[in-house]
Amino acid sequence: MAHPDDTGRGRAPSISGLDDPHGAQWAWRRFRRILGAVTLVGIVAAVVAVWLLGKAYGTLGWIATAATIGGVVGSVAMAGALMGLAFMSSGTGHDEAVDTFDATP
Repeated sequence: MAHPDDTGRGRAPSISGLDDPHGAQWAWRRFRRILGAVTLVGIVAAVVAVWLLGKAYGTLGWIATAATIGGVVGSVAMAGALMGLAFMSSGTGHDEAVDTFDATP
């Protein structure tokens, strides 16, 4: 059975760096490093936010503290994940591989 890319229709063979196991390992390691660094920044930002809210409004209840920490860390980590995926897509050739797509049947 022929591979779908060998038919001359649809998608051309991928030239992405994620097709190479070594390149994929490097790209995912870079992604995890970016995500870890951004999450650490989010944790620091959450601690600062809780401290500032405590100074402004007095002692916070545990629900307000947990919600603030979850909201800040979650938002910053999500932004970091999306940023890391964009860097991975660009850095591994996925963006260039899209140019080889032939949508005509």
